[in-house]
Amino acid sequence: MRNPVQVVAALAALFLLPGFGPARPDVPESLKAPAGEEVVLAAHATGVQIYVCQVESEQKSAWVLKAPEAELTDAAGKTIVHHSAGPTWKHIDGSEVTGKVVARQDAPKAGAIPWLLLSAASHTGEGILARVTTIQRILTDGGLPPNAADCSSSAKGKESRSAYSADYYFYAPTPAPAAKSDGK
Repeated sequence: MRNPVQVVAALAALFLLPGFGPARPDVPESLKAPAGEEVVLAAHATGVQIYVCQVESEQKSAWVLKAPEAELTDAAGKTIVHHSAGPTWKHIDGSEVTGKVVARQDAPKAGAIPWLLLSAASHTGEGILARVTTIQRILTDGGLPPNAADCSSSAKGKESRSAYSADYYFYAPTPAPAAKSDGK
């Protein structure tokens, strides 16, 4: 059985009460969410980064990111969000947010995709992701494209899937405090 503090914190996070959501992670300054926003959802992702070999000439070829494909889970391990091209995140409540990268930083872990700060570009549906304004991808592991030498004219159009994991933090504006009534 969970202790009462865990139950209260889980219920508060479920109802998005200010000050009861997950704490902001420690990230480099360039990846910090704007002041006035709070974490409304934190989840761990496991999946793949899908790359495609694009060849423009004999001297110019590269693995280009096509899309991520990942499932995000909550602290209990329950899948709550699907992450796909866009980049887009779709929550099990039907809400969806598409992001746009505003900052990136090399991951501290060797062989890992960069950490990112994204801003919301569009929303769909009602639910927890409908009011998200900022997203962070941090604590990445894996996900880098294949060796550049493996992308040649004979591999043009070939897809490669690189396993990765990361933590995602979703932010929304902190609700304004309720106005106090003076009793009149």
